[in-house]
Amino acid sequence: MTLALPFDNSYARLPDRLFARQRPAPVAAPRLVALNEDLALRLGLDPAALRSDDGVAALAGNVPPEGAEPIAQAYAGHQFGGWVPQLGDGRAVLLGEIVTDGHRHDVQLKGAGRTPFSRGGDGRAWLGPVLREYLVSEAMHALGIPTTRALAAVETGETVMREAPLPGAVLTRVAASHIRVGTFQYLYARQDTDGLQALTDHVIARHYPDADGPEGLLDAVVGAQARLIARWMGVGFIHGVMNTDNMAVSGETIDYGPCAFLDSYHPDTVFSSIDRYGRYAYARQPEIAVWNLAQFATCLLPLMPDRQAAVERFTDIVNDFGVRFQAEWLDVFRTKLGLSTAEEDDAALAHRLLDILATNRDDFTLIFRGLADGSATDHVTDRPAFDQWHELWTARRQRDGLAEEDQVALMRRTNPGVIPRNHRIEEVIQAAVSGDYAPFHALHAALGTPYQDHPVFAAPPAAGEEVTATFCGT
Repeated sequence: MTLALPFDNSYARLPDRLFARQRPAPVAAPRLVALNEDLALRLGLDPAALRSDDGVAALAGNVPPEGAEPIAQAYAGHQFGGWVPQLGDGRAVLLGEIVTDGHRHDVQLKGAGRTPFSRGGDGRAWLGPVLREYLVSEAMHALGIPTTRALAAVETGETVMREAPLPGAVLTRVAASHIRVGTFQYLYARQDTDGLQALTDHVIARHYPDADGPEGLLDAVVGAQARLIARWMGVGFIHGVMNTDNMAVSGETIDYGPCAFLDSYHPDTVFSSIDRYGRYAYARQPEIAVWNLAQFATCLLPLMPDRQAAVERFTDIVNDFGVRFQAEWLDVFRTKLGLSTAEEDDAALAHRLLDILATNRDDFTLIFRGLADGSATDHVTDRPAFDQWHELWTARRQRDGLAEEDQVALMRRTNPGVIPRNHRIEEVIQAAVSGDYAPFHALHAALGTPYQDHPVFAAPPAAGEEVTATFCGT
């Protein structure tokens, strides 16, 4: 019996040059590892049906659900600044879209086999990156950061060859859409104005119904990215591979390959093994967002009747990212400092604390969390410098409108006690490869309530536990 899902597939009704129709490749012996029942219910799906043999077969790609129109999406992109005219879903298949509460949600299988865009790859995923994306994307959701989400993880019963034989897996990813800056670049590079118009109309209707044409769309996407990246910075998140094909126009975080969260703080921190020159370092993420948005703006120009006038207006909109980002960033860090009002020197106060952390690479998460309960001093190396800063901060808090207990509550709501630290994720993956999923479920449960105290998972890596490099999941 085939599982039926309530699909309504608007992307598959766009011009067919935007995708290739592609069924997932069946796997040998699918076994459910994790199912996000809360997300399933939000999508109007029956968790029991998804756990059934028919449900697991659908989540593995063996029997696409009734109503699915499986496609692999086409896109291009700048990868580390280098232009690649055709990328696309090389190991992912979009099953379709589910509409709930007036919003569309893509349901996609990652690791679903070869597609016309695989470029020599096997189209599969191994278990490690699937568990990493499941944990990190759900942690981001719990932190209140726009993100794709994980509906399920399934073992395939097959071996994937990477640096060694590894267990295969499929991730079911849910997103507001999978439309990227690179999707627009794919059409722009082919001088496909009709396709650009159709895609632009689709994105406006789907994500930004109040946007007025291409200019309004650009303005909306710039604002969404300013909000998103400010929130990344607030939790110490480093995407690791901010190529234009990894920037979703919806404003969600997408593609958790060599991503990581800061342990010790330094603005130049890089984890990605392929980011050899620090292009996507923690502090460079806002700058790279501007670069990506400039590429997006260029793609929209053919839709404007007066190209020269549009260049000037689009340039102003993209350049306004910095102002909008700084405002969003300051909102984030004011709340991290327990402040509810605005003063002119608040940005300098926040940056001064970050400078103190950077000098000795102190732990970002523990110190901000410790501001609420007085434990920050336990994790600061330069105590005299921190004490001087603390005096300034105390005076600033006294001028704020919130009572002290409300300031503490605000800090506890915005400074997480637990993040998906690299060493914990690696422990989970190693245990899972050996067949033990208990660490995965324990960490997942803790990450679901990040603003509560979880002492077991809060600690930074001990000597010898540090993970200094993360890798692309392919």
